[in-house]
Amino acid sequence: QVQLVESGGGSVQAGGSLRLSCAASGYTLTLGWFRQGPGKKREGVAAINNDGTTSYADSVKGRFTISKDNAKNTLYLQMNSLKAEDTAMYYCAADTTQATRRVVADIGVGRISPVYFSYWGQGTQVTVSS
Repeated sequence: QVQLVESGGGSVQAGGSLRLSCAASGYTLTLGWFRQGPGKKREGVAAINNDGTTSYADSVKGRFTISKDNAKNTLYLQMNSLKAEDTAMYYCAADTTQATRRVVADIGVGRISPVYFSYWGQGTQVTVSS
């Protein structure tokens, strides 16, 4: 069973930075970050496969960096140059299937449905004020 616990959200002014963490337990092939803003659908932000390949939504490329520390079983999302439109609840997600690993690599996390991910954390709020 996979368990995910996020931390690191908060409030920041536009242009600032935050780092989110996700403590993961259990075997996974793909880890990712999704977000859901007020009145919006949940969308993929960044993902990393177990071979180290990464995928980003177009809206965050060049500003966000996903990484993982295998020794600590922890996933990170470094968010720089934050904008008001980045305000959302951020969720850590994981999956154990080759299908999800392939669609993340071939299509991109920003273009796939959240249903590809079977495991979810409770979420952490990020608020960016302009």
